[in-house]
Amino acid sequence: MNTKYVFVTGGVVSGLGKGITAASLGRLLKNRGYKVTIQKFDPYINVDPGTMSPSEHGEVFVTNDGAETDLDLGHYERFIDESLTKNSSVSMGQIYSSVIEKERTGTYLGKTIQVIPHITNEIKDKIYSFEDSDTDIVITELGGTVGDMEGLALIEAIRQVGLEKDIDDVCYIHVTLLPYISGSKEIKSKPTQHSVKELQSFGIKPDVLVARADDHIPQSMKEKIALFCNVRPENVIENLTANSLYEVPLLLEEQGLARAVCKKLKLEKVESNNENWIELNKKIKKCKEEVKIAIVGKYMQLEDSYLSVVESLRHGGYDNGVKVKIGFIDSEKINQENVTEKLKEYQGIIVPGGFGNRGIEGKIEAIKYARENKVPFLGICLGMQMAVVEFARNVLNIKDANSAEFDKETKHQVIHIMEGQKKVTKKGGTMRLGSYPCIIKEGTLAQKVYGKSEISERHRHRFEYNNEYREVMEKAGLICSGTSPDGNLVEIIELKDHPYFIAGQFHPEFQSRPDRPSPLFSNLIKATKKLK
Repeated sequence: MNTKYVFVTGGVVSGLGKGITAASLGRLLKNRGYKVTIQKFDPYINVDPGTMSPSEHGEVFVTNDGAETDLDLGHYERFIDESLTKNSSVSMGQIYSSVIEKERTGTYLGKTIQVIPHITNEIKDKIYSFEDSDTDIVITELGGTVGDMEGLALIEAIRQVGLEKDIDDVCYIHVTLLPYISGSKEIKSKPTQHSVKELQSFGIKPDVLVARADDHIPQSMKEKIALFCNVRPENVIENLTANSLYEVPLLLEEQGLARAVCKKLKLEKVESNNENWIELNKKIKKCKEEVKIAIVGKYMQLEDSYLSVVESLRHGGYDNGVKVKIGFIDSEKINQENVTEKLKEYQGIIVPGGFGNRGIEGKIEAIKYARENKVPFLGICLGMQMAVVEFARNVLNIKDANSAEFDKETKHQVIHIMEGQKKVTKKGGTMRLGSYPCIIKEGTLAQKVYGKSEISERHRHRFEYNNEYREVMEKAGLICSGTSPDGNLVEIIELKDHPYFIAGQFHPEFQSRPDRPSPLFSNLIKATKKLK
């Protein structure tokens, strides 16, 4: 079978759920027996999200191969349960950088470099990069909205794909908005009509319209949209806001999204097998009991800064039959005097990753509170490092203990940078990025949690546990229960005589799935449920 291509564009406004639509379609096609992958093109000129502010752009998602990507890749992986690669996350900054580098090295033999064909060819190379793999269907989401200046080359490139490939191998999906005007009590189709007209002006006729609406779309409205937008009425797909993200694929299945795509692409396997997804949603709906978990972080202007952590907590809740109510606590506003008041209502605490010294002392206070009050605690990346600092300061009484990231002058750098590490250099420091193995010590909480002696988790950091303090820490009760295969890098720490106190140098949230939650999150919820 030829590789099939599905392109998902958006119109009217951003934030309509193109990523969830693409991810949901990926799940529905996978449930029909197809090998599916998803990629995201972002129109911004930044080379990658790695140095972009989480408060502005949301979390940086990391793939197994160490790519720092847009958070939508997290949705893709959670829905289609496939590990994606650097080829699945492309920014216009990467495209321009690649073209300019080729021009500088003479690849184009002195030709005038233009958006068409050089930029568009580079984009198409990324789209076609899956053709030598076993992928049946490539779903490509275009960031931004149709008409954005930064994204015009992307629209032109996917138009060219429609000409270069067989007509049965390409499908265009446009996600748009049907606003409800409360004054006149009407759903308005004009924004959708204008958006489709804009898309058509660039040479692309959408095959399927996915319309976001607050209420059900009457059949008469679907027929009107179909007439004015030049699509079939059955290909106007209603997309309502769901109670759970993981309900969206089933709602879109009912509306006929996958059937419409299968028909356009002449796919033979059209019968769905959504039983596992149906069972997952039944499990979600049965969750009645509630536990409260605090995420103590410093990127609180945008909750998407911790999107994968939030979703992993929900996954852990599904696994334990409970709803997880999440409190976002700004670590900059926590101090020794108010920490109890801030955290007393929560049954569990997470201190997630991050960079920079803002809000660090508040994180340390939250960790101290969890340790002393036997509150179940999970530390992630920087959260693990701060757990080491807190233990050194308040148990070993090394008052100036700190991370070299925050205090280069202290004599007690219990967290330090290890020069010569593998992977990527950024801002003058070495980063450990991507998936690394970890060997777990027998008889530890970590072994009980994971149920195995070797795991692999994804990393994104440049500072490490200082082994000079390892022996004294362990004697005092902070156990190094997971290390790199050579034993040199500490990957997991845990506390003796505590209901649940564990932290990893990695990001377990990146591999959590709704039907296969990260063990660290699932067991955190299990511990909070026991103590409730």
